[in-house]
This record gives sequence, C-alpha cells and structure tokens, in this order.
Amino acid sequence: MKWQPTHAHVRVIVVAAVLLVIAVLARRPDAAVFGLPLAFVAVWGRFFRPRAEPEVHTELDADVLFEGQATTYRLRVEGTVDPEIDLVVAALPRSKWFEYSPRQAAVAEPAGRHTDSDGVALEVGVRAKRWGLRALEKPTVVATSVLGAYRIRLTSAGASTVTTLPLREGFEAVDAMPRPAGLVGLHRSRRPGEGTELAGVRPFRTGDRLRRINWSVSARTRELHVTSTWSDRDTEVVILLDTGGEIGISEGIDGRSSSLDTAVRAAASIAEHYLRHGDRVRLVDTGNLVRGVRSGSGRGHLRRILDALVHADRRGRQPDQDQLAQRNRIKSDSLVLVLSPLLRQVVLGYVVTLVHSGCTVIAVDTLPPDVASVIDLDEHDQRSWPLAWRLRLLERRRELDRLGDLGVPTVPWRGSGTLDEVLRDAARLASAPRMRS
Repeated sequence: MKWQPTHAHVRVIVVAAVLLVIAVLARRPDAAVFGLPLAFVAVWGRFFRPRAEPEVHTELDADVLFEGQATTYRLRVEGTVDPEIDLVVAALPRSKWFEYSPRQAAVAEPAGRHTDSDGVALEVGVRAKRWGLRALEKPTVVATSVLGAYRIRLTSAGASTVTTLPLREGFEAVDAMPRPAGLVGLHRSRRPGEGTELAGVRPFRTGDRLRRINWSVSARTRELHVTSTWSDRDTEVVILLDTGGEIGISEGIDGRSSSLDTAVRAAASIAEHYLRHGDRVRLVDTGNLVRGVRSGSGRGHLRRILDALVHADRRGRQPDQDQLAQRNRIKSDSLVLVLSPLLRQVVLGYVVTLVHSGCTVIAVDTLPPDVASVIDLDEHDQRSWPLAWRLRLLERRRELDRLGDLGVPTVPWRGSGTLDEVLRDAARLASAPRMRS
C-alpha cells in the first residue's frame, strides 16, 4: 500500500480550483479570497506528504487464557518518526466471544508524542468470554499525514490465536470413593495399611514397623502397641463428556450457559479436583472431534485434559452405541461421571452397558435450568411449549427413572457440593457385604 490522498484533500483541491476559476472568469475577487487559502492548504499537504511506508508489528501478552481473563493486544507502528505523519489509528475486527477495552476495539495515537522512539505503540484490552480456540483477526491500521491530506492503510504479519480454557469453578467433593485401588491417592481405603489417617491403636505384631510403636500406650500397659492407619488409595475417575448436542443459549461467562458449556466447565472442575487429590483421571468424549485423554495424574495431565476440552464441538460426527463401547473400554472398578443433558439414546444405552459391566456410574444432568422439566411447569407454560418438546421431556423423565432403578443417580450440576451425597451413597453401597451365589 502507498500513501493515497484522502477524500478531504481531493475536496479541498476541487473547491479551490472552482473558486479560482470563478474568480478569474466572473471577475469576483471575493471568490479568490475564499479559494486561495484552500489552494495553499492543498499545496502544503501535497508538498509535505510522507515518503516512507511504516511497518506494523503485533504482539499478544498471553495467548492462553481462562474464561473471564483478559490480555493486552499490542501494536507497534514503526517508521512514524517522520514529522509529516500526524495520527495513527488501529481497529480490531470485533468477535462475539471477546470483550474489548475500549468497547469499539479502536484506538488512536498522535505520532508527534513519539519523536524520541522508533514508532507508535497502541494497546487494546481483550477479554475472553467463552472457552474455545479462536483467532484475533488482523487489525486495520491507518496512518494519516499532516492536515489529513494523505493516508496509508497498513497490514500486520498475521492473525493471533487465543486459546481459552474452560473456567474451573470452585468444585469440591467428599473424599469418599466407591472402589479405591492403588496406593498413591489421598482417599481413605476401607483396609488398614500405610497412610496418614489414624485407624486406632492395637497390640504389636510381627512385621510392624518400629516407628509405628505408641510408646505412651506401651508404657502404660507394659506391652508393645502400635498406631495403625488406614491406607491411602486412589481410583480411576472417568469423565464421559457428551458433545452430541447443545441445548440452550450460550452467552459466555457473563450470561446464560448451554448444556455444552455446563458440561465442559464441569469436566474441567472435576478433573482438577480429583487430580489434585492424586487420583487418575480419564476423559472420554462421545464425539469424534474431541480426542479422548488416557488415564493419568499430575498437573501436566490436567493441562492435557483442558487442551482437549477446548476443541469440544457439537457438530462432530457421533458414533452409535456399539462403536462407542468398542472405542472406549472402561475398567469395571472405575468411577464414571457422565456429563450429559441425557437426551440421546446412544448415551443412555452406553450408561446401561457401563452399569452391567460393574462400573460405578453417576449421571450429571447438564440441561440448563431454564429448560425445565415439563412436570415442574404450570399449565400456562406447558401450552406455550411445542408439543414435541413436552413429549420428549416426559420420555426423558421416564428414562431417568429407569436409570435410577439400575442404581444410577442423576444430579443436576450446581458446582461445589454437587456430588457429595451421591458419592457417600456409592461408597456406602460399595462397602456393604455382597452375597455370593
């Protein structure tokens, strides 16, 4: 791009020429009085037009954010030390899932303030409103010469990509685990062993470690006693994410959440909670666009799960129940948390398969609260809803009752404490003695 005359400069030239022609042909000196200053301004702008072409460099302070976090998009226009350049204006193409500061995503900076530097620096605040992988398009940068006579449109090197991770809500759950296995987690086992939680004091037996001797009790009873503990156990937590559809309206972190928003954010919160407590977490997705994450532990594994959740998309091709079961084989002693609006037969059938295989399954209902059950609606609200949707809600209620009969509790996602009661019940059932036939 080269420096081009602005529309204002062209108008000044045309008006000055017309007035001077009228002054000569019509012998009107008053027209010359008005035309000569305009002609002088046009000549001045033409003579002092810039010659160099500035360059634009862009930089993003952080390209990985959580929902609600903000960063700064920086633009630097180099080559503006030329005194003929007067103003630099930059504007970012606005996106639905970004919030800008200023709101118009446009900033202007006089070039005369930066005579001692190599260029003009401009900044635009960018705040991510919804999880996902999105691009910040190339900004439109315009530099204007003195008197607004000439203008040049500049282009940057390329677009910037912002990865917005799902917001991890303050989720906490009880430490009761149905079937702990292993010796690396923080959950108390039902069996005595090496751990941190006190189980009691008992007489010394062959094989007990000397550091476990309780000297105060031994001195009082004149017989060696040791302090016993419950062994710390971990378990495999499988998060089954249903991306087969999106129910409700998504308005970002500051507004209403769709079923997919709730599921993705809940998956991030649950994964962080159990990984922080030393458990092994696995992510299974019903769609094809989100790759599953194998079982693992640690902070690095949490980042792998969050990176997978960023690519969640309801438009992926969905497999049937047999393909879903063959592609994702889950151990029988795993705790499976199903995050779904519980509307698709494929997911409901797969849940039944997991129950029959011996897994402990908990269904987390991610249907938005405004899409209420037809049973909770009054007669007036029921009339305003489409008949097909009311019938589908009634069928969904019947299917959830069947899952309850199979021992699968269904709880709506409400953040911290959502799974406390069902985890206690599941741990109590797992610890009960079983009849062998």
